[in-house]
Amino acid sequence: QVDLEESGGGAVQAGGSLRLSCTTSGVTFSDDCMAWLRQAPGKERHEVARIRTGGAVYSSSVQGRFRISHDDGSNILYLQMNNLKPEDTAVYYCAAKKGRCGSTYTYRGQGTQVTVSS
Repeated sequence: QVDLEESGGGAVQAGGSLRLSCTTSGVTFSDDCMAWLRQAPGKERHEVARIRTGGAVYSSSVQGRFRISHDDGSNILYLQMNNLKPEDTAVYYCAAKKGRCGSTYTYRGQGTQVTVSS
């Protein structure tokens, strides 16, 4: 069974930083694909970062500002978000897929709200 639980969301001013955490169980960081997705009000959910053995991939909208990482010892996935912009406001979800990365994710957490004010 895979369980994912996000934390660390909140309200911040533009230019600020937040670090999201995803406590995981049932996944293996060395084998499985992990990602952060986000959904802004009135928009579709989409991927902002993914990581698996071999490296991380970022969407162009967050490249250079966000960093995805994981702590193998504690089974936690992180998303460090710097230089936040109002357009980063969204519900952020931790997601996982067994094995190689693909276009969809089998598992997703409940999400955590990030609000960036100008």
